[in-house]
Amino acid sequence: MGAKNYFIMFEFLTESVILCLTGGLIGMLLVYLLTIIAENIVDFNFVLTLYNFLLGVGLSVAIGLVSGFLPALNAARLDPVEAIRS
Repeated sequence: MGAKNYFIMFEFLTESVILCLTGGLIGMLLVYLLTIIAENIVDFNFVLTLYNFLLGVGLSVAIGLVSGFLPALNAARLDPVEAIRS
C-alpha cells in the first residue's frame, strides 16, 4: 500500500530480468559443458568466446525486459486495494 507506480514497475522488471538472467546463465553453463563433451567425442575444436557468452547473457536480459514490461505496466496501474483483494 502506498508504493509508487514506478517502484512497482521496477520490482516487476527486476524480477523478470533476474529470472531470465538465471535461465541464460544456466543455458550458457550447459552449452559450455556440451562443447567440452563434443570436443572429446568429435575431433573438432569448438570455441566459446567471451563475446558469445556476453551476447547470450545480454539477450537473456533483453528478453527479460521485453517480456516483463507489459505485466509490470499492468501491475503498476492496478488499484492497491483491488490487487490485494484478488
